[in-house]
Amino acid sequence: MRLIETSIARPVATSLLMLGLCLAGLAAFLNLPAAPVPQIDYPVISISASIPGASPETMASSVATPLERRLGQIAGVTEMTSSSSVGSTRINLQFDLDRNIEGAQRDIQAAIAAARADLPTSLRNNPTFRTANPAEVPVIIISLTSDRLQIADLFEVGSNILQQKFAQIEGVGQVTVGGSALPAVRVEVNPQKLSQYRVSLESVRRALGATNYNGPKGAIVAGDRRYQIYANDQSRSARDYHGVIIGYRNDAPIRLEDVAEVVDSVEDERNFGSSNGRAGVQIQIYRQPGANFIQVVDRIKALMKPLNAALPADAEMHIVQDRTLTIRASLHEIEMTLALSIVLVIAVVFLFLGSVGATTIPAVCVVVSLLGAMAGMYLLKFSLNNLSLMALTIATGFIVDDAIVVVENVVRLLESGAPRARAVTLGARQVAFTVLAMSLSLVAVFLPIMFMGGIIGKMMREFAATLALAVLVSLILSIAAAPMMCFRLLPDETHRGRSRLLHLCESGLDRLKTFYERSLRVVLRHRRIALASLFVLMGVNYYLFLIIPKGFFPVQDSGRMRGAIVADQSVSFPVMKNKLDRFIAILVSDPGVESATGTIGGGFGPGGSVNVADLLVTLKPLKERRLSAEKIVAGLRPKFAQIAGAQLFLQSVQDIRIGGRPSNALFQYTLLADDLDALRQWAPRITDALRRNPALADVNSDQQDKGLRTDVVVDREKASRLNLSASQVDNTLYDAFGQRQVSTIYEPLNQYHVVLELAPKFRDSPKALSDLYVGTGGGGGTERMIPFAAFTALNPGPTPMQINHQSHFAAVTISFNLAPGKSLSDAATAIRETMAAIGAPAAIQGAFAGTAASYQEALASQPFMVAAALAAVYIVLGVLYESFFQPITILSTLPSAGLGALAALLLYSTDFSVVAMIGVLLLIGIVMKNAILLVDFALQSRASGEDAEAAITQACSMRFRPILMTTLVSIASAAPLAIGSGEGAELRQPLGVAIIGGLCVCQLLTLYTTPVVFLYIERLERLFARSRAAVAPSPIEG
Repeated sequence: MRLIETSIARPVATSLLMLGLCLAGLAAFLNLPAAPVPQIDYPVISISASIPGASPETMASSVATPLERRLGQIAGVTEMTSSSSVGSTRINLQFDLDRNIEGAQRDIQAAIAAARADLPTSLRNNPTFRTANPAEVPVIIISLTSDRLQIADLFEVGSNILQQKFAQIEGVGQVTVGGSALPAVRVEVNPQKLSQYRVSLESVRRALGATNYNGPKGAIVAGDRRYQIYANDQSRSARDYHGVIIGYRNDAPIRLEDVAEVVDSVEDERNFGSSNGRAGVQIQIYRQPGANFIQVVDRIKALMKPLNAALPADAEMHIVQDRTLTIRASLHEIEMTLALSIVLVIAVVFLFLGSVGATTIPAVCVVVSLLGAMAGMYLLKFSLNNLSLMALTIATGFIVDDAIVVVENVVRLLESGAPRARAVTLGARQVAFTVLAMSLSLVAVFLPIMFMGGIIGKMMREFAATLALAVLVSLILSIAAAPMMCFRLLPDETHRGRSRLLHLCESGLDRLKTFYERSLRVVLRHRRIALASLFVLMGVNYYLFLIIPKGFFPVQDSGRMRGAIVADQSVSFPVMKNKLDRFIAILVSDPGVESATGTIGGGFGPGGSVNVADLLVTLKPLKERRLSAEKIVAGLRPKFAQIAGAQLFLQSVQDIRIGGRPSNALFQYTLLADDLDALRQWAPRITDALRRNPALADVNSDQQDKGLRTDVVVDREKASRLNLSASQVDNTLYDAFGQRQVSTIYEPLNQYHVVLELAPKFRDSPKALSDLYVGTGGGGGTERMIPFAAFTALNPGPTPMQINHQSHFAAVTISFNLAPGKSLSDAATAIRETMAAIGAPAAIQGAFAGTAASYQEALASQPFMVAAALAAVYIVLGVLYESFFQPITILSTLPSAGLGALAALLLYSTDFSVVAMIGVLLLIGIVMKNAILLVDFALQSRASGEDAEAAITQACSMRFRPILMTTLVSIASAAPLAIGSGEGAELRQPLGVAIIGGLCVCQLLTLYTTPVVFLYIERLERLFARSRAAVAPSPIEG
């Protein structure tokens, strides 16, 4: 090849080009964004609407359903889910991955506008929407606490000042504030005094509504001066409302203070936040797509110092959860793993080649290839994450192979006495095609991954592309740079000056080679048995694949946990608040827990329900706590069980989470029905049956239909005689019990509300309805007051606390974790068997959701991925060798590799996950390299006139050393992944275990089976050639 001679003739140019590539790689490394996993833009949009005080059924029927009808007509929607709770509805639309998100937003805006006429008039504001990422979690969570300030004041500081300041930071996306509500003026009415003064709640509401007005007043121009007109049309505090006139009686004014107590409080009293036992508000900060996690958090921390100094006295911000701590630790661990892999690879090469000069060549190629791959990653807008760094780590074993093959062949020629220039040129030329075939076949293995669809394809594409970049850079270096370095660095006498250890290694290799040559001759004499054993291996592979436990991605111990406290659905807010404090006290008392933060009424989760408190728990670093998150939770469960009437669900936050509803466990199974009553009847039965299954743990559902309700049954005939309408009744109830916002106070930084309801002692029991009056006719002070008892009856009963829909159908999502020692495939089987045994009607349909659904998709695609990889490799090898049959010889190495990988995973109790599957695909490329080394040399010998058996025997003898070296190098690169124990090790271990197991078994078996298959393929090719010659038409004689 011309490139070989050029690189040898121009060492300075070659060296400078390598240096430039290194500098580009270093610059890329310093500028690549850091992330736990590759950035995936999920095309999900969330629509929210609220009517304070409205029941879940009201929100579902009057808000969710009209919106769903319009939104469901948008093109490209793959899934539509909604959740309606007290006062709020949230609808999530998931689109095709290729759907343009800006276009989807325009369609949603049009659908909301079309649905506006069908929405209730009590929906004061239009539904809002935003782009949402179901897998995204806050990069940092900050708690704002104070020993003296009221929590409403803290919330005001958080929403008016801190939220705005943090949102202005480069790279920051959404900023949310939870744990309380904005300050408000609350008017707490005494219904008995209203009746006494003959004033209705409607009159109070109208009077309060007219209290605040922020309209234009105009200006006065007097000569050369202009005076802007202002008026005291804003009542800003509770004392400003005491004198508000709500009516007249006997010409005497009736003031608000006569019938109500007016207090400065909050908009919603049923919101609460706690951080390590201290009341406070929580600020959750999300990053923009593609922003660097670490840089964003560093900017936030830098801004916190001046903001803390500017806070009101005694108020303080402190970080309760910093996602970058585990990202930094995980990236540090994988970087150390990468460095260790490089060291181990170079050490193995040194033991085989025996000289510093010879070892330097593959070492330089490894470093330059990795840096070149990083430069390519930067151009492709990749990030430094667990998967891309894992690809670079495992690539160290691949990319060194090309240089090893070149160096080993040159060293062999030098040792045979060839002149340096001839040895380098001829040695590189002899193996150039081999190196090309090895690299292109390895890249071909990655093609199915790079073109794989769906979320998994997008996530693993970065891994595959990074590996392909490293291999291609290595290919170029092995042909262009390695010959130049061989010419300059290899000693004339490679054995001179070797240490005793190297001589021992050399002697051991010679003895091992001699044993192999003898045993190979025995195998070739019994080649039919060897060929039959290959088919047996295929059967064993199939059997192991059937029985091995299968999973999605390994469950990570990220040091961060999310959870929920679920209490009785009829629990009151004060009781729930007490339970939250008790659970947090138990959590922070554990030595492995750093902090625990919780909210009631919305904050970290979908929120809204009083009986559900959301929790965030931060664990101490692994090196400090020593126990896994699972063991910490298991140790705390007996203490949690002592709190009656509530259950705590905790799960580790995963870097890889795909779709699904927010839930209390990692995996989800959704029940759908067009009959809500049937769903309410069967969902608890199915949940209980699954809870008894030993393969599942922490089984729970989002069905909340056991709340308490009071039906106000209006006698319409009596109401008509009393001149009362349904709207008057509803408005009176809403005024009394709905925390109704009846007026808006306009301030420079925000808008605040006046909230109307009965005083607490008049709304603590359903009997309070008996003390309620509705007024008819006249104005305040002259109305006819009619007690509710005169025309209504009260019927108590159950009510849903939350209503969920999916694709227009009523839905209940059952979430679960895996029992110890069980895999996701075990859980899926258990659920299918339970559903078949319980005999649910056909109207109840079940399907996996979220991560569990993605697991099923990944499981179904695994055979296709293997078949596609084999097809791609076959085509590449067939093109390179111009043969239909020789690729089969190379592919015959795969059964032994699969056997080793599956057996190793079973031995180490590791699920066959997506990561393990990638390991098996990589094995296809690795073990083929060894076969290519044999086949290529044998084919060259055949072209020189050698018979098939002599050619393959000589190839096995001559290539034994480089094959053993490349195999050990690959094992050395995978070993740190398999034995690692730091942050993120769970994600990396299956890859290392699969590769090491596959290589060990493959090395033992394919050195015997490949020569046997080669001989049979050679015989088949001869038969094919004869038959083709026999049927070929005779030339036409002229």
